[in-house]
Amino acid sequence: MNNFSIARPVVAGALLLVLFAARGGAQAADCNGNPDALGTGRVIAVDPSEHGRIGTMQYPETLPLRDHEIVLTFDDGPLPPNTNKVLDILASQCVKATFFIVGRMAHEFPSLVRRAQREGHSIGTHSQTHAPKLWKLPAADMESDIDEGIASVGTALGDPQALAPFFRFPGLGHKPEVEAHLASEGVMVWSADFPADDWTRIGPKQVLSRALERLERKGKGVLLLHDIHPRTVQALPELLAELKKRHYTVVHVVAAGPNQLKTPTDPQEWVLPPKPTVTAAVKPPVKPATKMPAVKPAVAKPVVAKPVVAKPVVAKPVVAKPVVAWPVVAKQSPLTPPAPRAAITPPAPRAQVTPAAAPAGTPQVTPQ
Repeated sequence: MNNFSIARPVVAGALLLVLFAARGGAQAADCNGNPDALGTGRVIAVDPSEHGRIGTMQYPETLPLRDHEIVLTFDDGPLPPNTNKVLDILASQCVKATFFIVGRMAHEFPSLVRRAQREGHSIGTHSQTHAPKLWKLPAADMESDIDEGIASVGTALGDPQALAPFFRFPGLGHKPEVEAHLASEGVMVWSADFPADDWTRIGPKQVLSRALERLERKGKGVLLLHDIHPRTVQALPELLAELKKRHYTVVHVVAAGPNQLKTPTDPQEWVLPPKPTVTAAVKPPVKPATKMPAVKPAVAKPVVAKPVVAKPVVAKPVVAKPVVAWPVVAKQSPLTPPAPRAAITPPAPRAQVTPAAAPAGTPQVTPQ
């Protein structure tokens, strides 16, 4: 098991810090005769025992950077030819970065690991296998994979002491018990402050725009990139040019130790505050009134008057009820005798009918 105690000598880191302190801003001007090179502004030495986890994507603390400072980090390599091209681009601008190396990749391409370290970059680790969803394994299996990765990268370097005690979880998937294990080994766990999403299926222009947009939003921080993708290789030259144009400074991070004094910092420098809002000293111009969207005039729908059809009135015939006149019977006074009834006159006798005489010439029929 590898123990990254800060008591170990860090000769390479000490030489780097002294070199940068002596040269300062002259490095960019002296970069292979390129006066427009971005360069590396300064080196900071950190003590993993004091600040064991950094990167605001997951942790409260980040590196103690000043405004407009950036730390470049690359994961998952090495992988030719992309890692070779990334190293070429960084060398052309005299920019130093931190590489988080996968153990099995280091075993396969050890010369690239040695080149990166030889050119002054910090070499951290990124597990042995970079297994998908490594964080779902039991803690003991995760620790074994991580320790094996540290051993593989140290072997590829040919000098385990040249390995920085920096580790980043694959996929940023972490477990508290594994973090505690790494802390006991003197290893600083790195997350990031913002990614460029270069592991997704996007183009170089989108990698560039996302990196710059997120950097501008925070004002400083640790950028997460991957040296194994062609899209990253294509975006990197323009990214460095934009950093130079926008007055950003690249910071290189090394581990502190007996031969490498840590950079003095205040606790609040390890916390990334919200980017301050700049208030203009002059009265801001009055914004023109917002043009309201045109309102379509309301068009009244024509009202069609339906013709009123008078229902025919059928006069029901008035049937007069017959009036029955009841005879009026005069009430008689009990003292007045009733009037005598009228005498009934018998009917007159019927007249005698004389048969008519038969006409002349009619034969007489005598009954027999």
